[in-house]
Amino acid sequence: MISRWIDWCAQNRFLVFTGTLLLVLAGIWSLRRIPLDALPDISDVQVIVHTPWAGQPPSLIEDQVTYPIVTKLLAAPHVKAVRAQTMFGDSYVFVVFEDGTDLYWARSRVLEYMQQITGRLPAGVHPVIGPDATGAGWVYEYVLVDRSHQRSLAELRSIQDWYLRYQLETIPGVAEVATIGGFVKQYQVNLDPNRLRAYNIPLSTVIEKVRASTNEVGGRLLEMGGAQYMIRGLGYLRSLNDLEAVPVATKNGTPVLVRDLGTVSFGPTSVKVSPSGKAKGKP
Repeated sequence: MISRWIDWCAQNRFLVFTGTLLLVLAGIWSLRRIPLDALPDISDVQVIVHTPWAGQPPSLIEDQVTYPIVTKLLAAPHVKAVRAQTMFGDSYVFVVFEDGTDLYWARSRVLEYMQQITGRLPAGVHPVIGPDATGAGWVYEYVLVDRSHQRSLAELRSIQDWYLRYQLETIPGVAEVATIGGFVKQYQVNLDPNRLRAYNIPLSTVIEKVRASTNEVGGRLLEMGGAQYMIRGLGYLRSLNDLEAVPVATKNGTPVLVRDLGTVSFGPTSVKVSPSGKAKGKP
């Protein structure tokens, strides 16, 4: 039978070459169109619970945060294992579900059990679950570069945080966009201790007045000429001059402003970046 196939191919060379060419073209088309996964996802169905508690030692976080979360999630349905890792200022709980469990069903169950434990955690501690990414997910890195040297690191960071990251998060398959590097623009009030002592104003008073200075207050309706006007108090700070003009106290009938106690300027702030995510950028 093999000899007959060889004889037929030798007698019909045109058909053989044509068929081979069609098969090659079909293979190229399939390679470009059919979705293939070179690295199949064999990782466990896992949900990560991250709980930050800044400034606290691992022993205290282990007793008051990690242990209550672990003991509560052990009773969740289809949970195969619960592992935890506690470090300075952070607690990570890894909830591993049985194979075949839907990832989003598992995340909803974790959220349901976390709502039951919120009252048992210390004040100001708020657990969050990680992105819906698997352990076999890829991490892509990109860099924002200003080759014209006309933008500062703070401007590049603003472009990343307010424009670029939201566009990337709409791409299918991207679980999270985490930013590393650059300077986050921040309003900074640099107080002079000697001026505070001279005016006898504590630091807590300055913090309270600055925090209360940027706010909007809703009022009542004012009827005039058959029309209704809504009264609002606009108090959002929009510039450094507005922050400098915030009154802190009154001395002998004269208001003491923030600029009388120090200087106001823009500056960078320290940012803590989550280690999880499938895409992260750094300007």
